[in-house]
Amino acid sequence: MKQKRILVIDGMGAGIGKQIVERLTAAQIPAEITVVGANSAATSNMMRPGIAAATGENACIYNTGRADIIIGPIGIILPNAMNGEISPAMALAVAQSEAERILIPVSNQHVTIAGMPNITLAHALDEMTKAVLALIQ
Repeated sequence: MKQKRILVIDGMGAGIGKQIVERLTAAQIPAEITVVGANSAATSNMMRPGIAAATGENACIYNTGRADIIIGPIGIILPNAMNGEISPAMALAVAQSEAERILIPVSNQHVTIAGMPNITLAHALDEMTKAVLALIQ
């Protein structure tokens, strides 16, 4: 069976992306992981040995078309999110991808998801790991 491709996207300092990668590697997820940062600092913070990494709009667009699962903060589907680092083209590529998308709710994107309980980032990352494992199985 072909190994699944997971794409982690983040911007700014990639604090969430870094934690996503740490959770995936700690759980020894049997998948090919690629990280794409909206800027070089974000990419650098997510990089780990054995993980492919790229930076910028074109890398994001290219890799969304190859991914089976896309993971990142909710801002990756919002044009101009993360202080403008997520371009409309990047958000559209994520939104139109045929990949499963696992989005981490982050309140600083000026978006309220009605009915979503107020959970901690740690809890959201626990749920993300469970969701990835379910999709890989």
